[in-house]
Amino acid sequence: MKLKNSVALVTGANRGLGLAFSKALLAAGAKVYAGARDPASVKLPGVEAVKLDVTSAADVEALAKKLGDVSLVVNNAGIARGATLLGADSIEAQRAELETNFFGPLLLARAFAPTLKKNGGGAIVNVLSALSWVSFPEYATYCVSKSAAWSLSNGLRHELKEQGTQVLALHVGYMDTDMVRHVTAPKANPDDVVRDTLAALEAGRSEILADDTSRYVKKGLSAEPGVYLG
Repeated sequence: MKLKNSVALVTGANRGLGLAFSKALLAAGAKVYAGARDPASVKLPGVEAVKLDVTSAADVEALAKKLGDVSLVVNNAGIARGATLLGADSIEAQRAELETNFFGPLLLARAFAPTLKKNGGGAIVNVLSALSWVSFPEYATYCVSKSAAWSLSNGLRHELKEQGTQVLALHVGYMDTDMVRHVTAPKANPDDVVRDTLAALEAGRSEILADDTSRYVKKGLSAEPGVYLG
């Protein structure tokens, strides 16, 4: 995947990692559609703001019909409710997180797969997490949604291989964004995460571990006992 002269759709592009992706893609010579529920919240010069609620099939399908030149989809939009599995709000939180973190990327992939094929294959980047592989009690429902999104990424990679679409899974721990502003643990710089992710994309890779946390957790999957066992 070459970024220069590509056409990217970035979801959740109005702030945080999505904003960092938009800036870096512009700098690399790409055209950028910046998706947000409220297009007016997109303030970055040079991008084209588009209305997109990733949980709305109607929004996604309408946008896919409109944006026929897209060659890269960055599934960045995500939410974290901070819920345990057995808490009073667990079902509501789990459904909301799955709608955004799992069904959102699935809707985007289904809608834009024909467009990517028409435009030479292109690529999909799914923003996942080190928590795709382990579960923290205070973020347990979020972990479930990201684990599902990891499996989704692996499945999409198989199904889109024939049409030449690259699927890159981005795993990262805490980042310095609004989502985890309250967390005091070390955090990765979103600009560094984007830089490494786009380099991996151009190198044709299928997975990027963008910080020490994700690399540590991935290595621990084959430990005895496995890191996911707590």
